[in-house]
Amino acid sequence: MKFTLAGLVHAGVGLAAGALAGVAAATPEPGRYDSQLCVTLPRAEASCGPADLEWRRGGRARLRISDLVYSLQLKTSQVEVVLLHGTMQIDNFTAVYEWDGDTLRFVDTDKNVRYELRTGALR
Repeated sequence: MKFTLAGLVHAGVGLAAGALAGVAAATPEPGRYDSQLCVTLPRAEASCGPADLEWRRGGRARLRISDLVYSLQLKTSQVEVVLLHGTMQIDNFTAVYEWDGDTLRFVDTDKNVRYELRTGALR
């Protein structure tokens, strides 16, 4: 079987586009949602509460809880998370994520903190 550079590049672009389409298909449509965020720390029960969630195009989301904002960017298999307090960045990490129905789950492995974001009704 003979491979050309152009053929490999074309195949790679097709795979990347397919992977991004998969991310877009899994995320809710853009808009504001009632939601709930549960955070589980090591050796503790989950702490859950309401959150203001806005899904945007391209697998992006902003999740607001009081004066904390989680900025999420879903990639093919990982989510990039940036946590802001006002305009100050206080944390960032990348984690593998999974969807279970309307629930997005991911873990900050460095801190062993588990996150579960349940997307509720579109407002």
